[in-house]
Amino acid sequence: MPEREVKLRPLPGFRLPPLHGVAEGLAARPDEILDLSAVYWDTPDLRLARSGASLRHRDPDRWTVKLPATSDGPLLSRAELTVPGDAGDPPAFAVDLVRAWVRTSRLVPVARLKTRRRRVELRDATGKDAAEVVDDEVTVLHDGHITARFREVEVELAAGTADAVADALVSRLRAAGTGEPDPTPKIVRALGWRATQPPDVVVPTDLGPGSSAREVVRAAVATSVAHLLAHDAGARLGDDPEMVHQARVASRRLRSDLRTFRLLLEPEWDEALRCELAWLGSELGKVRDTEVLLELLRVKAAALTAAERTAFEHLLERLVARWQTARIELLVALRSGRYAALLDRLVAAANEPALLPVADAPATAVLPALVRTPWKHLRRDVEALSAEPPDAALHAIRIRAKRLRYASEAVAPAFGKRSRDLAKAAAALQTVLGDHQDAVIAIAWLRDAARTAQTRSEAFVAGMVAGMVRVDERATRAVWPDAWARVNHKRLRSWL
Repeated sequence: MPEREVKLRPLPGFRLPPLHGVAEGLAARPDEILDLSAVYWDTPDLRLARSGASLRHRDPDRWTVKLPATSDGPLLSRAELTVPGDAGDPPAFAVDLVRAWVRTSRLVPVARLKTRRRRVELRDATGKDAAEVVDDEVTVLHDGHITARFREVEVELAAGTADAVADALVSRLRAAGTGEPDPTPKIVRALGWRATQPPDVVVPTDLGPGSSAREVVRAAVATSVAHLLAHDAGARLGDDPEMVHQARVASRRLRSDLRTFRLLLEPEWDEALRCELAWLGSELGKVRDTEVLLELLRVKAAALTAAERTAFEHLLERLVARWQTARIELLVALRSGRYAALLDRLVAAANEPALLPVADAPATAVLPALVRTPWKHLRRDVEALSAEPPDAALHAIRIRAKRLRYASEAVAPAFGKRSRDLAKAAAALQTVLGDHQDAVIAIAWLRDAARTAQTRSEAFVAGMVAGMVRVDERATRAVWPDAWARVNHKRLRSWL
């Protein structure tokens, strides 16, 4: 479940104020007092807490995983997942969701918290839950001894409640004596300074024209590794196709960046890491490619009649089965020791990539030549195309455009707008040719589906949808030269 909350620290003497009518139509139910006990688990070096994630068991039989929060002002948004299970070792599914941070380490109990909670539930005019405000008095225990006490006030919104309700509640609470919103999780406050240390991967943000090539490469690697870690749990859950897409983007981008910077890297280290990233990208790609195809075909099927859509859904059943198989294979890969070991290697690479001494030179002296290579490859392949290039040749151009885009984005911390403009143009070309490739794949699948259809109506609708997709394929063929012309503008590559 998505969790949206604001945390506040009450000042001495704070008392929870009346909350009835704090926002239009909002009614407060009578206060409720709860006594809660929770055991938090983490790695010995507190990787979860340092990354903003948590894993806890709360009596009597509930495990909760919280993933790192994103912030929109004082309002924090994060995924919260509950897994049934008794006390003892964490359930495998819960461990699965925090694997990106745990990797090959182990989970151990790190803190026991007892909380006396005063809770006020608020409902809207229809009687639906809108929010809750809790005033928590927390006691931290270690070996049966009290090691710390603190107090925290939280405002949590129910699904569908407008953010303005949180604003109104926070204003009322602050007027009653809480301080500024403080996003620090309970477990971090309980564990102290060790939990406030940086996470395992920190993306450098202080780069500029004076940075060395080493600093730029490290930032590029760290960016992709952090992106992969952030989307690992979502890729495992499988309820949002964007999570698999972003995990795949991270693996592809990192592999492409290593290729771009290979003259600065130790060859054996570079090749071994790229090989493992190719394996991961393949596993993610089997799921993602099927999802893209399903989405494209279902969008087109919206134009069919109800009877035609029913026949078409029968055809899609085989594609859904392919997706389900790919999902199972992906989960096997993500739960493997090979993947956990790869994550360890990626975290090490993000902090200390295996660079040669030449990488200590200024970025402005070394990196333009490395970006020039994918640019030259792209231009060479475009100029070699025939007047009506085959689909495979256009797909190869798309790959070249993507490599140029990633290379330009990777060096942007040192070259700023110049490299970002080239990356933006390359991304536009990549998108057009990506749409073309998606159409080509869809047409091929529909052709095969029509040939093996069990009924005439299924074969007929496969042909109808293929005709719709063919229109898109022709449209992308017509416009991709314009996208290439923008990439080929001399101004965009003057810095190379």
